[in-house]
Amino acid sequence: MEPLVSTEWLAGQLGARDLRVADATYHVKLPGAPPRDAAAEFAAGHIPGAVFMDLDGFSDAASPLPSTLPGPAQFASRMGKLGLGDGTRIVLYDDAAHHTAARAWVMLRAFGFTEVAILDGGLAKWRAEGRTLETGPGASAPRHATPREIGVGIRDMAAVRAIVADGGEQLVDARSPARFTGEEADPRPGIAAGHMPGARNLPYNRLFNADGTWKRGADLAAAFTDAGVDLDRPMTMTCGSGITASVLAFGAHLLGRDAAVYDGSWTEWGADPSTPKATGAA
Repeated sequence: MEPLVSTEWLAGQLGARDLRVADATYHVKLPGAPPRDAAAEFAAGHIPGAVFMDLDGFSDAASPLPSTLPGPAQFASRMGKLGLGDGTRIVLYDDAAHHTAARAWVMLRAFGFTEVAILDGGLAKWRAEGRTLETGPGASAPRHATPREIGVGIRDMAAVRAIVADGGEQLVDARSPARFTGEEADPRPGIAAGHMPGARNLPYNRLFNADGTWKRGADLAAAFTDAGVDLDRPMTMTCGSGITASVLAFGAHLLGRDAAVYDGSWTEWGADPSTPKATGAA
């Protein structure tokens, strides 16, 4: 299975015994943002046979940060209840402004699930093409889910401190230019403005075409290189809370490169008075 699949491909695969489809829509709860209920939206219309992943339930409840990855036991339990278990191919999609299927993709790969793809264009493209939708809560038979790895492709603060100190990897920030430079205050209270010293800024929305599909090939590579990123050097992606950093990581994967994600991202870094911070352009 390719990492990025088309609506046509998925329509032809629905009903395959080993295929599972999961709605990974997550609406980032930034202060002042209008509330949206992803579960209610799923019940109102989703791809036939899909289950609602509820990324909120996959966050580590013990962490003070907004969306850090869960431990292996929590991950396995929630995956198993959804039927997203061993021996399955999983296609993820979303209907979210922050393209949150990429976050689910990073999480699954962090625990060793590699037969995972993202639906190009997400639910918006599926709906625009007039394809069948299903209503209701969705359900799937439980299936055992075994984490094969733990923390693959995930960086913590200690690792990022080392990167800032020695420049061994590129830091690529997915936030808007105004938040990156510090011109705009962070939307979360108590978080400093700016970015990690040495980071490059590649806003996540630059990886998409106007219709919400992913850029590919030379157009996708240009998004990285135009931001000053060397695709042949190691990369760690960051953002506000690890969500859109995952978009950059998936984009790099489409180009045949693996990139890590700083899970705590700027919410953790910007809240810590001991971390070095920079403002202005990269």
